[in-house]
Amino acid sequence: MVEMFFFQSRRSKACREKSAETIVPSDDSGREGSNLTEVNIVKHHQMKGRMQKISAENDSHPLKNRPEAEGYEGVQTFMRVVEGCLTTEQPKMEYPLLEQILSSGNLNAAYLQVKRNGGAAGVDKMDCDRLLGYLIEHGEELKERIRQRTYRPNPVRRVEIPKDNGGKRQLGIPTVVDRMFQQAIAQVLTPIYERQFSVGSYGFRPRRSAKQAQIKATMIVGQGYRYAVDIDLERFFDTVDHAKLIEILQRTIKDDAVISLIHRYLNAGVINHGEYEPSREGTPQGGPLSPLLANIMLGELDKELERRGHPFVRYGDDGLIFCRSKRAAERVKESMTKFIEVNLKLRVNREKTEVAYIGRLKFLGYGFYVRNGKCRLRLHQKSEAKLRRRLRAITSRSNGMGYAKRKSALREYLQGWTEYYNLADMGNKVKEIDQWLRRRIRMCIWKSWKRSKTRVRNLIRCGIDKRKAYEWGNTSKGYWRIADSWIMTRALPTDKLHNRGYEWLGCYYTASQLPKG
Repeated sequence: MVEMFFFQSRRSKACREKSAETIVPSDDSGREGSNLTEVNIVKHHQMKGRMQKISAENDSHPLKNRPEAEGYEGVQTFMRVVEGCLTTEQPKMEYPLLEQILSSGNLNAAYLQVKRNGGAAGVDKMDCDRLLGYLIEHGEELKERIRQRTYRPNPVRRVEIPKDNGGKRQLGIPTVVDRMFQQAIAQVLTPIYERQFSVGSYGFRPRRSAKQAQIKATMIVGQGYRYAVDIDLERFFDTVDHAKLIEILQRTIKDDAVISLIHRYLNAGVINHGEYEPSREGTPQGGPLSPLLANIMLGELDKELERRGHPFVRYGDDGLIFCRSKRAAERVKESMTKFIEVNLKLRVNREKTEVAYIGRLKFLGYGFYVRNGKCRLRLHQKSEAKLRRRLRAITSRSNGMGYAKRKSALREYLQGWTEYYNLADMGNKVKEIDQWLRRRIRMCIWKSWKRSKTRVRNLIRCGIDKRKAYEWGNTSKGYWRIADSWIMTRALPTDKLHNRGYEWLGCYYTASQLPKG
């Protein structure tokens, strides 16, 4: 059953009473005599501890460094030809943009999306399961506070996750209520900005993917662009300039109430180890609105590259700018670094930003190579090292996994990994990795047999001669050495391991799925 807490007040009383999806009566239900007990779909949750702030007083952060809006002109800027002339005349909209965001259908869709996504609780410790009851009780009050511009988002909760290079990636987890309203904003703004985004941008966009970005990159390299600039934006999500972002937003969004709401989310602050920290810059990763704002900011870079005629592919803050020669790439690197730092007020990591032949670069986990004038994809050595680290952890002798759990973990990881990397030409590499993985599986099985009597008995069950089983069952050789011995490869051949439920890359990867030509 679909859960809904906002709905159109235009629906009749009969329709509302018939619908099993309606949770809360409409604004005119009180005049018609309906009451909440008639619906009786969910039980109100009693909230404990600190929940989303809904006090009537205006406790919001003041807006900072924000350019003055030119006034409300409509929902967005449209450019069209009227009588042979280009005009930016605003179309007449029935509802302002904020009312579209706060509409019943949009908020219900946002709630359902947040519920599907799940995720950890924010600073108020309210999880997704408790969100519905809270919204039933306070939903209309929250909407009115947003209209009156007295709504104050809660600070995000700082979470750090490890990166491949050993560093830490900082995430900001909003409360579930803030996640829902951010999702509502993103749902309305995404169709507006999709018409403005570049064809070379693939990250965090509907019906676009990292695989499409890889395919586009191979097509560009195949046209003779053998060098690329890999610009590294230093801590991009943490260093976005709020004033610059608001300035860019105001070029399209003419509803000042929406600009104000987004600014409040940017200024919400961070709770780090129990201490409040103001957020004077950045769009913390972890909220539904952050990827869209990142694309809007970096869309300015895309437009500049298109204006200069440079082919490029970008996925989030990771991208390549392609050139025909190293000398041209060096010039592009210098000019675009200056544009990013001066015009967008972002920071470029000059040590990690590089110009290189395409075969030396890594993009979204893949590497490139050129054969017979055509560009193909390969598995980058860093991606292979990461794969082996993960497989080594799953097949560790001391991780406490039983047979069933290890099989399930291998199946889940390998299936997802292969689904992403199936564009790469890696037939021989897959065989090499699979041989190594099967050896590790045999090592885990040998260790699980533990005692000599168990080893002898199991070797005999696997068809090994009794004398050889006794000899190898009592050996003092190490686990890793035994796993590569003829006795284990004969006792546990590949087909027997597969029949027992073990899987490896070759079970999923057959050949590259990269389109030919």
